[in-house]
Amino acid sequence: MKRLVLLFSLLSFLAVAQKKKLSIQQAVYGQYSSLAPDRLQQLQWIPSGNQFTYITEKDGETLLVMANAEDPGQSTEVISLARLNKKLQEAGGPECRRFPAIEWQSPTLFRFEDNQNLYAYDLPQKTLTKTDSLELPTEASNRDKAPQTGYIAFTKNNNLYLLKGDEVITVAENENKGMVSGQTVSRSEFGIYKGTFWSPDGSKLAYYVKDESEVTDYPIIDWTVQPATVEYIKYPMAGTEKTEKVSLYVYDVNSGKSVKMQTGEPHTQYLTNIAWSPASDKIYIAHLNRDQNHMDLKRYDAGSGELEKKLFEEKSDRYVEPLVPVHFVKGHDDQFIWESNRSGFNHLYLYNADGKLLKQLTKGDWQVVDFMGFDENGNYAFYTSTQISPLNRDLYRVSLKGKKPERLTEGFGTHSPTVNEAGTYFLDNFSSTQTTWQSKVVGIGNSIDHTLIDSEDPLKDYDLGEMRLFTIKDKDGGDLYCRMFLPTDFDSTDTYPVVIYLYGGPHAQMIRNDWTGGANLWFQYMAEQGFIVWTLDNRGSGNRGQAWEQNTFRQLGTVEMEDQLQGVNFLKSKSYVDTTRMGIHGWSFGGFMTISMMTRNPGIFKAGVAGGPVIDWSYYEVMYTERYMDTPDQNPEGYKNSNLLNYIDNLDGKLLLIHGTSDDVVVWQHTQLYLKKAVEQGKQLDYFVYPMHQHNVRGKDRIHLMQKVTDYFIENLK
Repeated sequence: MKRLVLLFSLLSFLAVAQKKKLSIQQAVYGQYSSLAPDRLQQLQWIPSGNQFTYITEKDGETLLVMANAEDPGQSTEVISLARLNKKLQEAGGPECRRFPAIEWQSPTLFRFEDNQNLYAYDLPQKTLTKTDSLELPTEASNRDKAPQTGYIAFTKNNNLYLLKGDEVITVAENENKGMVSGQTVSRSEFGIYKGTFWSPDGSKLAYYVKDESEVTDYPIIDWTVQPATVEYIKYPMAGTEKTEKVSLYVYDVNSGKSVKMQTGEPHTQYLTNIAWSPASDKIYIAHLNRDQNHMDLKRYDAGSGELEKKLFEEKSDRYVEPLVPVHFVKGHDDQFIWESNRSGFNHLYLYNADGKLLKQLTKGDWQVVDFMGFDENGNYAFYTSTQISPLNRDLYRVSLKGKKPERLTEGFGTHSPTVNEAGTYFLDNFSSTQTTWQSKVVGIGNSIDHTLIDSEDPLKDYDLGEMRLFTIKDKDGGDLYCRMFLPTDFDSTDTYPVVIYLYGGPHAQMIRNDWTGGANLWFQYMAEQGFIVWTLDNRGSGNRGQAWEQNTFRQLGTVEMEDQLQGVNFLKSKSYVDTTRMGIHGWSFGGFMTISMMTRNPGIFKAGVAGGPVIDWSYYEVMYTERYMDTPDQNPEGYKNSNLLNYIDNLDGKLLLIHGTSDDVVVWQHTQLYLKKAVEQGKQLDYFVYPMHQHNVRGKDRIHLMQKVTDYFIENLK
């Protein structure tokens, strides 16, 4: 018996001893490559039916396969990558190393492109046709393809063009370099991420024009040439009077003419959430004043540019933040859904086309996260929400007649669904802290619930620390969600150094109930190095409702810090935490929070690493800063209290600042000012720059970055 016990102990020891360790390369990129869970690539619905497709591997071949939701266990091959490449050769195109990203145009036709040409594959005929040659200039960017016609809008420099067949048409050409057409505006705030908007029928193109000729030029230096050169960007800082002036135009492809929407004054207003009517004849625009506390939704005639009607308004004593355009109800062109936080949480409201509120469709102390479309008759709307938990995402449908919403997903975790056009089935991608990755096809109102893939844990052979998700209380008794990674050799009778990783800013949610808990593998890598790694979502972070986020209004850094200190107190209460070896790290808003925590609460942290940090909010961009802080003239006390230059004298731990020299978000000047003030006050700190990197350090250099961060904590906390 003793021999058996000894043998079992030896085998257990060998099993542990044989566990793998993460490399720094795997810690940075493995989660998105070699250590990513298996997934069905390009899992998507085919239009107008119950069929779906995905990419799979079989007998060493890459295949595009099709299945029917009514019998999802059976699949048929559409085409292999080898056969597709053969057809590409016959069409005179280059071969693809991996299956190209396809877009279904109809139940029998999909399209794809190879950056030079557009191709169409006909399923019944099994033919591949080169439909267009993309005769675009090398400098072409911001490509936007019309859904029906296939016309492609693109920009070159500050000008907007249209590729119609093989013809390049000039839509807007600007001699004044301060005028920009067809690109994103307002520094991509308010849900804006592009500058062109095709009408549903593809016959008209709405596009932004911004006049930034009066906006201050800001220098970005190119250090790679001799001598160094300067590129000037337009960067309006908080409180400045001269900001960009935004207009919206509509180009008619048939007439070749553009019409300006008569959006009026003042020029400081923001024009957001652009939407077309289903008939391609009306434009809907959310007008937001510069103070960002008053929004008007207005409708324009797309042909004349004239204002037809102000539909409704929303006001706040803090800020209104429209992020999503109207959603027209399928089959009911006289109705749309509007998303709003007016009740304190983001919910769905049904309006008629003239702006009359018909009913509030969803309500409660939880958020609608993503609107997912309608069923084929427009009787139901689909959406994902946090109703079960702020950490979870579930799919629901709600009747437009106002009945109680119905939860369609099961399991406690994060669902990423797509619903078919009929609204009868959905493809459900799911993960949780217990489930690596699972894809299903699920019937709505029937018994279909078929698992397409249930991935194994790609990290099962690695020596990982335990991850825990739980809540602690803020000073008022509210829940603060936390995540903690314990060292791989954790012993509760021993003590360990801690690294707090934080962001803390608006819209971001760091803690989630998914496979990694919202973390990346660097957290596990640090656990392998013997650290406890801690993260907490404070007030001001995302998906907890308007009051939760707006707690920080006019005082960025203060309320967030109170909650983070609750986390510090929790850690200090644990016997296994070495309170003399605590570190903190964050980037961007998290960099601002890192320095805030170290200098506004000195004596807690032995070391910190702040990347791309905001130092003085008056040096940050207008659109973001004024939403949360008002202008420096309106809120001098708030700007003073959040200005990290005022606390340098309190710095008593080791601080490493990191910045990209080409940062056009948090400009390099922030940390330069901090260095200058530190020198003036005789404070020593460490500094490292990444030449020519913007706000984030990407590519292979990110491995260098995370090795540097790791080494800094090992050097100062171990």
